[in-house]
Amino acid sequence: MGQAGAARASALESEDLGERLRAVPGLTVLLDVWLSDTTKDTRFFILDYEQPTDHQHLEGERFRQRMTLLYRYKPGPTPVVLNTLGYGLTPTPAQSEPTRLLTAHELRVEHRFFGTSRPASLDWKRLTIEQAAADHHRIVQALRPLLGDGRWLSTGNSKGGQAATYHRYFYPDDVEATVAYVTPNVRGETDVRAVRFLETVGTDADCRERLESIQRAALTRREELLPLAAGVAASTGATFNVLGLDRALEFSVLELPYYFWQLGGQTLCPTIPAPGAPASALFDFIQRHTYFTGSFGDAGLQSLAPYYYQAATQIGALRYAEHHLHGLLRYPRQDLPAHLPPLGVQKRFDVTAMLRVGHWVRNSGQRMLFLYGEDDPWSSVPFEVRESNDSLRFVVPRGNHGARLAQLPEPERTAALEHLFQWAGLEPSAARHGLRVPEADTWSWEDSLEPAHRPL
Repeated sequence: MGQAGAARASALESEDLGERLRAVPGLTVLLDVWLSDTTKDTRFFILDYEQPTDHQHLEGERFRQRMTLLYRYKPGPTPVVLNTLGYGLTPTPAQSEPTRLLTAHELRVEHRFFGTSRPASLDWKRLTIEQAAADHHRIVQALRPLLGDGRWLSTGNSKGGQAATYHRYFYPDDVEATVAYVTPNVRGETDVRAVRFLETVGTDADCRERLESIQRAALTRREELLPLAAGVAASTGATFNVLGLDRALEFSVLELPYYFWQLGGQTLCPTIPAPGAPASALFDFIQRHTYFTGSFGDAGLQSLAPYYYQAATQIGALRYAEHHLHGLLRYPRQDLPAHLPPLGVQKRFDVTAMLRVGHWVRNSGQRMLFLYGEDDPWSSVPFEVRESNDSLRFVVPRGNHGARLAQLPEPERTAALEHLFQWAGLEPSAARHGLRVPEADTWSWEDSLEPAHRPL
C-alpha cells in the first residue's frame, strides 16, 4: 500500500463506519449491529439507498433500494463482494460462497421492483437491465470510498448472476471480476435449447421416460387430480384467480421435468410413482417438486410479476417440451411470461438485448467466471467465454441449480479458486495450501420467492 493508500486507510479507521454510512447522501441506516458482542470483528447493516426510478431523468421519481452490508474488521485490504440479487432480499447476515472463501465484506442489493425496492409509480418501462445496472453503478460509486482499499468483485446466483453480468456489460470497470453461478444467457422468448437438453439429461433414459409417463398420466387423469388441488388450495388459503385451477395444474405438470432436474437429479428417480399409482400419489409428487400453490397460485404469480415482465421484454425464457403431451394439453403454448402478471401491461420483447450481452461476454468480458450444474436445465443456455480474456467456465458433474465451486473436481476446483484469489488481490497459493474449502451450500429459497425452475 502506498503512502496515499496508508493515509486513507488510517483516516477510515479513525472514523466509525456507521457514521460514514450515515453521511452518504440518500443513504439510510436501518440497522447497525455487531454479530458478536465479544469479538467485535463483524458488523451488519441494513440500508436503504435512494435511487432514481429513471436514471436518464434524475430529477424525477425516486425509490429506496434495500441493501445489507456485512463488514469485517481485519488487518490489510479486504475484498468487497457485491452480491446483486435478482429478486427480493432477506435482511439477514447471509454470505455468498466467494465471501466465505475470501473472508470478504459483502454488500447484498435487492433488485429494483422486488421486495421493498419498488417505485411508487410502478412504471414497468423502468424495469430494464440498463436501469438495474445503473442502480448498481451508483451504489459502487457511493460506497467504494467507505469500505477500504480491497478489490471489488461481483457475484450472483442465476438471475442474480444475470444482474451481475449486465452490470459488467454496462460498467465493466466498476468491479475487478465477476463470479456468476448457474447464470443463463437465454435466446428469445422461448429458447428451445432446454427442450433438447431434457432429451439426454441424467444417466438413465428410463428416468426421463418415467417422468414423461407421469406427465401423461396426470393429464389423462386430470379430473381425479383437480379435487386434490382444490383441497390443498382450500387448506392453505391459496387462490388461483389468475390462471384458474385447471390451467395451474396443467402448467405444473408441464414444468415438472424442469423442476425435477433443476433442484433434484438422478438420485430422485426411484421416487417417481408409477402412472397407475393412486391419484393422491401422483398429485403429491407433482406438488412436492413444483411447489404447486406457491408457484402457480395468485400470491406467487404476483410476487414474481417483475421477473415475468423482464422475461417477456428482455431476458427471455425457456420453452417447455410439449410434443410428448400432444392431445392432452388444453392450454398449449400458453405457459409464457407474456401471459402472466403484470396483466394489462404492454410487453414488447427486445430480441437484441441478450445477443448484445452474450457477444460482449464472449469477446470482451474480462475476469469472469461462470459455474453451471451438468443436470440443471439452465445449463443448456450458458454464457460463452474466452480464456484469452482471463475468463473461465466450469460445470459441476451431475450438479443442479445449487452448483458451487466447492463441488468441482480437481484440478478444476483449484484453478477456479486460484483465479478467484488472484482477482481479489490475495495470494493465489492460499487456494491450494492450507485453505479449508467449505462444503457446498444447500440450495435454499432465501433470495427469492420464485418457482424453483426459474432463475434465482
